[in-house]
Amino acid sequence: MAVDEGERRDSHAPPVTTVFAEGDMPDHLAEMSDDEAALAALGYKQEFKREFSAWTTFAVSFAVMGLLPSIATTMWYGLGYAGPAANTWGWLLSVVFILCVAMSMAELASSMPTSGGLYYAAAVLAGPKYGPFAAWITGWSNWFVQVTGAPSVDYGCAAMILAAASIVNPEYIPTNYQTFLLTILIMLTHACISSMPTLWIANFNSVGTTINLLCLLIVIIIIPTAVIGDPKFQPNEIAWGIQNSTDWPDGIAVLMSFLSIIWTMSGYDASFHLSEECSNAAVATPRSIVMTAGSGSVLGFVLNTLIAYTIKDVDEVINSDLGQPFAAYVVQILPQNVALAVLAMTIVCAYSMGQGCMVAASRVCFAYARDDCFGIVSRPLKKINPYTLTPVNAVWFNTSIGVLLLLLIFGGAAIDAIFSIGAIAAYIAFTVPIFIKIAFVGNRFRRGPWHLGAFSLPSGIAACCFVAVMLPILCFPSVRGDDLTPDGMNWTALVYGAPMLFVIIWFFVDAHKWFKGPKINIEHHMLHQRLPDVEGVQIPMKGNGKDSDIERGSTGKAPSV
Repeated sequence: MAVDEGERRDSHAPPVTTVFAEGDMPDHLAEMSDDEAALAALGYKQEFKREFSAWTTFAVSFAVMGLLPSIATTMWYGLGYAGPAANTWGWLLSVVFILCVAMSMAELASSMPTSGGLYYAAAVLAGPKYGPFAAWITGWSNWFVQVTGAPSVDYGCAAMILAAASIVNPEYIPTNYQTFLLTILIMLTHACISSMPTLWIANFNSVGTTINLLCLLIVIIIIPTAVIGDPKFQPNEIAWGIQNSTDWPDGIAVLMSFLSIIWTMSGYDASFHLSEECSNAAVATPRSIVMTAGSGSVLGFVLNTLIAYTIKDVDEVINSDLGQPFAAYVVQILPQNVALAVLAMTIVCAYSMGQGCMVAASRVCFAYARDDCFGIVSRPLKKINPYTLTPVNAVWFNTSIGVLLLLLIFGGAAIDAIFSIGAIAAYIAFTVPIFIKIAFVGNRFRRGPWHLGAFSLPSGIAACCFVAVMLPILCFPSVRGDDLTPDGMNWTALVYGAPMLFVIIWFFVDAHKWFKGPKINIEHHMLHQRLPDVEGVQIPMKGNGKDSDIERGSTGKAPSV
């Protein structure tokens, strides 16, 4: 029986979408585990230890999403644009479409469980002609998300720590310089943790997610039970009403407030990037994505609704001297000691979230460097540390870029751009392969064991339409006309657009000559056929020579879908 299974595996690659040409397959499949064989069918050899389970993968993903610190950090853009309506029906409306994005992504993850994730999917689905450019756009956009993730979260964490100090000592006013240094210190500790062996990181994130969930539930209980004031709760017309603080019409203001929701609900892709370290990845990874998005939608709505019903004065919270809206909110509605306790739990969750962002970013950086996306810099970034078996170089490269981005703290409103980039760049990367799949691939897409069935097409259409509407909206400044000054400008189009324009020009000027999308880095062979676009090295065979047409190191295959 074991021999029959080995022969069957040796003659048929696992049913996943792959960069291999039709009829091509990896060598030595019979000697691999199911996860190793599935990854080999995608063109990659196993380099990480698979020590993540569905739970620990969800743990990292949920930690990266970090509901409590994310909501706390982005209150400027939700309540600050549209008032309580952003927290109630605005949340409900937006998460319907966000869940469509998440489920469509999960379908891709089941079919192609590799660290490159969205980048790999875009390359394969777009075909040999347009695949490299699709992968280039998706990969760089996704890397911009990842490299801004930890700095933005750690910036919010540092701001809350300094705000807590201001609550205890009202005479203390944090400076940009202090916020900058504290944020860098937090990032350095995250880089050290992310450089540890995979099992240590998995255990750390498992504990962190447990704490994250407990703190979130405790805060959800504390807010309605310890709230002070008369009345304690706002009437429905206020909690579900629009308080427009922008110069735009109410509808546009609500759409602009989706920045907070989109940024909060963007961490579920971390599971995709950890799929090469997860057991039973073709099933566990999509489940983790859906679990993260689903639990985030429900718990996020509960917390946001509580905030909408208990907040006393939106303008006072947004414009507080504490410099952090969530800190001002808890001081406004809770006794001081209770407010400090809630803020402390939020800070702990933010720290855990920042570490999860750092781990996910390093895996994305490694996956792209493995295919030489970073040009000459790729060589050190794709190396795995021989002692920890983790991409340590990628960790510290991302950390260095993050430190440079934090210089935006001294640019006033410019620091807000790293949050907008996290939303725009993320959902561009999320939807490019989804759009290619529904628009050009259709029924030729090879589904994995987890799929949406008949709901695949409508889910993909809803996801792409939502992102198409939101992209320009997220670039709007809150003021316009004579009120628009450099301090009030939304710099997202420049901070994200300029680097993306550079990489696009780079592709057409030079990178298209050497970047061909995902690279096969595993021994493989053609099954009795020759393709004109296959590049490889002929390897002489021993024995009867039945498989004399073996190729190694091929990178020029036409992808099959």
